[in-house]
Amino acid sequence: MTVAAISHIAEQPREIRHPGVLLKDFVLPRLGLSVSQAARDLGVSRQTLHRIFDASASLTPEMAVRLEALCGISALFWLQLQCTHDLRDARASLADALPHIPRYRLSRLAMKQLGATDER
Repeated sequence: MTVAAISHIAEQPREIRHPGVLLKDFVLPRLGLSVSQAARDLGVSRQTLHRIFDASASLTPEMAVRLEALCGISALFWLQLQCTHDLRDARASLADALPHIPRYRLSRLAMKQLGATDER
């Protein structure tokens, strides 16, 4: 399965999944790896993987690089999944506060100079 296909699975409209769920339910089984073997291969404890699996720990840049080495899926892909998940959670937890924050906008030129866009 391609990274694009995994990305599609990860970003279902109603549920943005934590990358640990995809790692546990999709990637490791398809690699034929147990949690113990994956932990040994990654150089981390089984407890570390379990915390990522149950979303009680975020997938760090270091872990993303380890996963890239293990399965060939880019570290950036893993980090984008984590970021998407975290942003969804942050927006939900701040839903009541966000409408009260004043909105200021940089000009399009300033945004371009930063290399940023005004998209969410």
